[in-house]
Amino acid sequence: MENNFEIVFVLQGLNDSLTNRQIYFAFALMSYLFTVSVNLTLIITISLDKTLHEPIYIFLCSLCFNEICGASSFYPKLLHDLLTNSYVITYTACLGQMFVTYSYIFSEFTSLTVMAYDRYIAICKPLQYRMLMTAQKVAQLLMLTWCFSVFETAVGTVLTARLPLCGRHIPKIFCTNWEVVKLSCSDLTLNNIYAFMLIFSHLSQTALIMVSYVHLIRAAIRSQADRRKFMQTCLPHLITLLVFTTSLMFDTMYSRYSGGSTMKALQNALAAQFLVVPPLVNPIIYGLNLQQIRKLIEQKLGPQEDAAHEFGHDP
Repeated sequence: MENNFEIVFVLQGLNDSLTNRQIYFAFALMSYLFTVSVNLTLIITISLDKTLHEPIYIFLCSLCFNEICGASSFYPKLLHDLLTNSYVITYTACLGQMFVTYSYIFSEFTSLTVMAYDRYIAICKPLQYRMLMTAQKVAQLLMLTWCFSVFETAVGTVLTARLPLCGRHIPKIFCTNWEVVKLSCSDLTLNNIYAFMLIFSHLSQTALIMVSYVHLIRAAIRSQADRRKFMQTCLPHLITLLVFTTSLMFDTMYSRYSGGSTMKALQNALAAQFLVVPPLVNPIIYGLNLQQIRKLIEQKLGPQEDAAHEFGHDP
């Protein structure tokens, strides 16, 4: 077959009528804009208020930035395809989309692990928190989160890019590594080994987080202050982890083991939820549960609401 970089993939996930696609476009655009807005709101709020320059909020900023990256790897291409009659993507663009998508996935797992570590120290070792979570330690954890995630993705991208391809049809609305790998006409042993290594590594991270939560729950039972801290910072973190892991595992199982073509639209929608639901839901969960952030946002919106209220009663 021709050189891989001359290949143009056909995305077969979108096959509805023009009317339906226009409706989907409107919903997708609103969802993307809202996702970016709520994440940027948290980032700007934390950045501008010095009282929030604490490790947990800095890690939250990193998580929100990652959510924007994840959503941006999916929505722009989807919005473009919803307005056209040809659902194609070049080989280079496909690799680029996969690189950003998987960097988002791996960074999400690592970010949630780092945040669990921070909460474990804050609740289980409160007297040592300031000594253990220094500014230098926070910077090191952030570097680990991003550099390690990008490295994992780069290795996987190189392993995929080396494969000669014998097909061009991807049965999804976006590019994923396994769908491209399945098009190869060569041995996939190395790719499979690396994929299972990554799955094992990040499921281990999830298990590590769950173990830390056992200790957190035990510590939270001791006092009312610890219970309040757990509900405000740990509960949203746990919900975030479960939503993301469930969404991602569905996509993985769907890509590797789905063989039927029935209800393709529903399958594609569910498979894409790890790029749609966590970036949209996570900042809302944290914004509502972290009291300091909620109060600051209410203070920012308060004067405008009061002014609007007064204007409405102005004779």
